[in-house]
Amino acid sequence: MSIVQVDVAPKDIPAREDFLVRVRPTGGEWQEIFVYEVKVDMHKVRPASLAFFDLEGTAEVEITCLYTAVSSISIAPASRGITCMPEGNTLRFTLDGPQKLSVEINGERFRNLHLFANPLELLPPLPEESHVLLLKPGIHRTQDILRLLDTADAASGEKPSVLYFAPGTHYIEETVLPVPSGTTVYLAGGSALVGSLVCDHVEDVVIRGRGIIYLADFHRYSAFRGVRIVFSSKVAVEGITVIDPPHYSIFIGQSSDVSISNFKAFSTRGWSDGIDIMSSTDIAVRDVFMRNSDDCIAIYGSRWDYYGDSRNISVRDSILWADVAHPLMIGIHGDHHRNGDLIENLVFENIDILEHHEPQENYWGALAINAGDRNTVRNVLYSNIRVEHIEQGQLFDVRVVQNKDYNPEPGTGIENITFRDIVFSGGMVQPSRIYGFDEQRTVDGVTFMNLVINGERVDSAETEQVLTNGFARNIVFATE
Repeated sequence: MSIVQVDVAPKDIPAREDFLVRVRPTGGEWQEIFVYEVKVDMHKVRPASLAFFDLEGTAEVEITCLYTAVSSISIAPASRGITCMPEGNTLRFTLDGPQKLSVEINGERFRNLHLFANPLELLPPLPEESHVLLLKPGIHRTQDILRLLDTADAASGEKPSVLYFAPGTHYIEETVLPVPSGTTVYLAGGSALVGSLVCDHVEDVVIRGRGIIYLADFHRYSAFRGVRIVFSSKVAVEGITVIDPPHYSIFIGQSSDVSISNFKAFSTRGWSDGIDIMSSTDIAVRDVFMRNSDDCIAIYGSRWDYYGDSRNISVRDSILWADVAHPLMIGIHGDHHRNGDLIENLVFENIDILEHHEPQENYWGALAINAGDRNTVRNVLYSNIRVEHIEQGQLFDVRVVQNKDYNPEPGTGIENITFRDIVFSGGMVQPSRIYGFDEQRTVDGVTFMNLVINGERVDSAETEQVLTNGFARNIVFATE
């Protein structure tokens, strides 16, 4: 049995009229899906389209292009193997379970349709349940929300509380909503929150739903990031979408035991990274789609008010699209005042990278490790990663550096890095780099197993595709 859930879109959120999108469970009734406008690409900001629904089982999708005659269709990631032939300006295909896709007409990567079939929600809270505080569409002051939470907890004597954002648009007047410990923030499908959620010195928090955090009108509101998780533990973010934050979509600082799943984000501003992790441990990221105008996912040591090592971090089953900078970045920031930080035990697995575009040579690398600020980066696994397109940049960049913009001190070293089943199919790019800094600050131990570039297996560092220097040691091309 197939189930399709389509939510009514919130009022006052801009629509995009480039595509008409319909979906139905196999053999069922067609339902039209609202198409959001999302802006992409800081180099030249322009509108694209976003449509989403929930799915269990199989569904038929029908997309009609309204802005041009259709001569070719590309559906990314290519690893999903979805193809179709247009009938006039309409295309149809079947989805076998949840997917995150980019539908591109006539090779147009910027006026594309982002189509997300989310997993069907499990046990969402209901407005009539106890300990649920339903916020109807309108302007809500943060102090009033917190007073409601305190009143509900006092009346029931129980936790957790559920703060329920109903379908509609919610303007948090102070733009930043602190989330107390023991709280579930539920953004129901069809809701839009104009504001930022902050978890600061809290624990046992869940932020979930199918709603969006909408920050495209930042000139009117002072929200900074989509979700901020600092000095906190046991925090989960699931299912929501962040649109056009002025800074990071999710920021994690000096926190532990954080999980992020089925999260989607789009950004176009300077320093509008996707998920940035600083001085944190035990972080699991899974099934995310990030299209950002800076690093999609970055892992650092100490920075700003956050101090300590970063370790035990995984990113799996995800799709990354960097209109600017790196899809994956590790290591540039650390505690240069002391002995730097350890950034260790990282896993990146089953990832599709749809784009890497960076004009500045110092920030190249779809898969980048730049150890600066006396940091040591070690025990990193990249596994089963497919890189489809690099507009400008290189496949990987493994360097001990002293970045003139960020590093008072060079990094200490990079150790034990494994690239396994890495495939790049996007044509000619700049050679990848493996560079130590000097005799004391080296790259030591990089293993490649099945590195394939444009259909050819790379079996040696002595090629035009991989550059090394005299401070990079124990580079091995192995077979399993």
